[in-house]
Amino acid sequence: MEPWLALTVVAIGLGVLAVVIGIGIYNRLVSLENRYENAFSQIEVQLQRRYDLIPNLVETAKGYMSHERETLEAVISARNQALGSLKAAAEHPGAATAMADLASAEKGLSGVLGRLFAVAEAYPDLKANHNMMQLTEELTATENKVSFARQHYNDSVTAYNTYRESFPPVMFASMFGHTENAELLQFDSAAISEAPKVSFS
Repeated sequence: MEPWLALTVVAIGLGVLAVVIGIGIYNRLVSLENRYENAFSQIEVQLQRRYDLIPNLVETAKGYMSHERETLEAVISARNQALGSLKAAAEHPGAATAMADLASAEKGLSGVLGRLFAVAEAYPDLKANHNMMQLTEELTATENKVSFARQHYNDSVTAYNTYRESFPPVMFASMFGHTENAELLQFDSAAISEAPKVSFS
């Protein structure tokens, strides 16, 4: 075989190999990206459930806590801000700014919810209210689901980031539009990932 022919065959073989490797890397990046985006959608479902419970909680408390209007308004305001941050994050799951804004909004919401439950301790009739007890129970269950969904999301993001930064994917990732790592969803305070420890029994 002529040397130039052998070189041509080797070059074609290497080209085909590079294309096959590139296709495999592209498909794996897309798969891992879809996985963490789906994991974020589970967080979205649980946070939406949480946000839907809060107006009912405030409405129930309002009948007993007429002098605590400022606290109740702060809860609704923080809830609306968190809902807006969730919608923005859902449009760009994994984006650093979106994740930071959502974590910050959740911290604010958890703070005012904690304040609401602390104030509610001074109202025995509210503590005994069946609706309030049921809403608190549902909120606690939802908080636990948020925590599990967030852990799954963070695990999925870690898998994506690890693969994207490994060799040889790191050589191809930018060409395929995967230019940045996805951001973990980190809550600043442990209180955010747990429901307020208040007993209404």
